Amino acid sequence: MRVAIAGAGAVGRSIARELVRSGHHVMLLERNIEHVESDSIPQAEWVHADACELSLLEAANLETYDVVIAATGDDKANIVLSLLAKTEFGVGRVVARVNDPRNEWLFDESWGVDVAVSTPRMLASLVEEAVSVGDLVRLMTFRQGQANLVEVTLPDDTPLAGKPVRKLRLPRDAALVTILRGGRVITPQPDDPLEGGDELLFVAAVDVEDDLRAAINI
Repeated sequence: MRVAIAGAGAVGRSIARELVRSGHHVMLLERNIEHVESDSIPQAEWVHADACELSLLEAANLETYDVVIAATGDDKANIVLSLLAKTEFGVGRVVARVNDPRNEWLFDESWGVDVAVSTPRMLASLVEEAVSVGDLVRLMTFRQGQANLVEVTLPDDTPLAGKPVRKLRLPRDAALVTILRGGRVITPQPDDPLEGGDELLFVAAVDVEDDLRAAINI
């Protein structure tokens, strides 16, 4: 997969290292020449360019990339790049970093954003997850489909303990994708039994979250 990342700060470099380690082709776009340090990630392609400049994106052949990640520390730049990537270059998947939660409402499909990642919101969600056993916690929003990644930790005395996954009567637009149990990551099968303390990860449409709560008795 070919991935273009705008912003070679701590966030952009961390993403690039993970993607390179997984065997993907990565291009890092950075407008500050002092941050262009190709020796730090030699496997990546480094380009000194302002990711908001159309001509520079054309020169970088952005249309040949499968994914664009707008990871700069400037929300305005991330929005502009997202829109250009989607409308001018036809990039299939655009992921944008939200630095200021007050700007999160802008990061949607009308600005070319498929997935908006808000670090403050994610940290808050993780805190909620740690203290909210038996409640539904939103971890991430998938803007294009208006769906959320949500987590529920089953209490130790859950009435679902011992029951197989197939007994969950989930609403139509909700799917159980993973069960986290201790150090295990379980791909749920119909006959797998549920246990108290299980962390259940669902992808669910926003308007069925109440039905999902009812289905898992919270």
